[in-house]
Amino acid sequence: MKKHKGFTLIELLVVMAIIATLMTIAVPRYFSSLENSRETALRQSLSVMREALDHYYGDTGHYPDSLEDMVTHRYLRSLPTDPITERNDMWVIVPPPEGVAGTVADIKSGATGRARDGSLFGQW
Repeated sequence: MKKHKGFTLIELLVVMAIIATLMTIAVPRYFSSLENSRETALRQSLSVMREALDHYYGDTGHYPDSLEDMVTHRYLRSLPTDPITERNDMWVIVPPPEGVAGTVADIKSGATGRARDGSLFGQW
């Protein structure tokens, strides 16, 4: 009598069930960590650009006329990409108070939606 080597259907189904169970645990955590890292990157980008704006104002006595001026004058190496929108042209420019020279006093994200803590991305 010749024995056939291989797996039975039951053995394959058990392995597939174990893999499916592990995936239902791992996948939500993975996507949650992706969202968390995007939010952290956005907060860091905003912080770096705001600090560069403060340095620009402190050095020149006025705010820049555009975000590209920050790159031209080497306060930023390049305009950061918003990790939520994945674009670098969606930043919302906040003008300075009346009587202060320049156009860009603050920067906010142009992303719509809410963060994991419930706050709006545009209010950061």
